Amino acid sequence: MRVAVVAGPDPGHAFPAIALCRRFLDAGDQPMLFTGTRWLDDAKKAGITAQRLKGLAPRVEDDDMDAGRRIHERAAYISTELLPDLSATLPELVVSDILTAGGGLAAERLDVPWVELSPHPLYAPSKALPPIGSGLAPGEGIGGRLRDNLMRAATGRSIRQGLAQRSRARVGVGLPELDPGPAARLIATLPALEVPRPDWPAEAHVIGPLHWEPTEAVLELPPGAAPLVMVAPSTAFTGAVGMVEATLAGLADADVRVAVSTLDAPPADLPAWATAGLGRQDELLTHAAVVVCGAGHGLLSKALLAGVPVVAVPGGGDQWELANRAARQGSAVIVRPLSAEAIRAAVLEVLGDPRFAAAAARAAATANDVDDPVAVCRKVLAG
Repeated sequence: MRVAVVAGPDPGHAFPAIALCRRFLDAGDQPMLFTGTRWLDDAKKAGITAQRLKGLAPRVEDDDMDAGRRIHERAAYISTELLPDLSATLPELVVSDILTAGGGLAAERLDVPWVELSPHPLYAPSKALPPIGSGLAPGEGIGGRLRDNLMRAATGRSIRQGLAQRSRARVGVGLPELDPGPAARLIATLPALEVPRPDWPAEAHVIGPLHWEPTEAVLELPPGAAPLVMVAPSTAFTGAVGMVEATLAGLADADVRVAVSTLDAPPADLPAWATAGLGRQDELLTHAAVVVCGAGHGLLSKALLAGVPVVAVPGGGDQWELANRAARQGSAVIVRPLSAEAIRAAVLEVLGDPRFAAAAARAAATANDVDDPVAVCRKVLAG
């Protein structure tokens, strides 16, 4: 297949897109990646043909405080900017990240089938679940179902407003008002992080997490044999602030070692029992006994896939939802609000109770029951 993969520059979305491109390459297909400039050179080093996704920068008229307008109006603009470059690649199929909806609109404008990539669980509303983002388990009994019904009613207006914004954006670029949606949805998560629902969409396929390492470097570990605590601050702008500092302060004299995995400049003046920098997270996880992270999907799923339990320090976005799902599954302890004392207590709790590691291992095992994303895409193309 000649397949174009479209994703924004945020690591939580660009990295899964790059990983999917690698899957296509390994299967003998011809992927073309469109993403932000930050990862273009890295993608090319990974053997992927890549181009800059135009239209990502906010315009004067954009209202980024309105999530619906940010997603849908920007998507229409991105689709127009992308259209010439996408058309030139002659794609047979387009895979568009769920937050970079312009890829799907551009594909529709070219009359090319397209597939949506969700680098996290399925977040579509359900008639049987509380609203996504609440972090709540489905209500039980009359009272629980009533709570969920009331919460869904409260969020229904925002959902309808978003659909109306999407319809206006479609009409603005010459597409029909009614959105037919993608031919398939790739849900790139562990089944352990999904919540059963009676209205699972027929076109949605759980394919397992898509991970890509932006470096081949290996982070040097602190000396000694004490349990290793891996710390991975969130890459999202909504992530909790001060996680690294609180963890280092809280774990002083706790008889552990700490390795801070970061894409940015590492903190200075680290104690002898800590190290920090850019290194392969998959390799680091083979040594870790527990991970302290923001519960963004990328690192959370990577830790669970390695069978490593988590101390979750959720910020905004979907991190609260994911942290609670992992906690209910038994593989995570949630820290909120963030403090050095709370981090210390949570880390020692996870290290001292083997049930957390056992739950993480069970979560990892669910990766054996997923669909092949390449096969799903080829089935779409075959009609």
